[in-house]
Amino acid sequence: MSRVVLLDQRLPQVLATERVEIRRITIAPGQAAGLHVHNGPVFGSIETGSAVYQIEGEPPAVLAPGDVFYEPAGARIARFDAQQDGVTFLGYFLLPEGTTAELVFPDDH
Repeated sequence: MSRVVLLDQRLPQVLATERVEIRRITIAPGQAAGLHVHNGPVFGSIETGSAVYQIEGEPPAVLAPGDVFYEPAGARIARFDAQQDGVTFLGYFLLPEGTTAELVFPDDH
């Protein structure tokens, strides 16, 4: 048996999480998700394909199968762009009581 820590992410504040919603998300080859913001923290892991991932103001990274990522609540995600092979990933949405996962596309690109 082998256990490897892939990500140990501290949250900026304590979050009373009632549930975790896990989504399998597929983005077509060459498609960009566009600038977006989540209302809560999102963790993810790439299953197949690859994507360019970038939080606004930080350098971009190419994510491949097995890579993990963290999108802080309220952070402007500048890029989550599928590469030529597309991308499928699992997104883990941490949700406080009475909250649903929301995705906003700001008008001020």
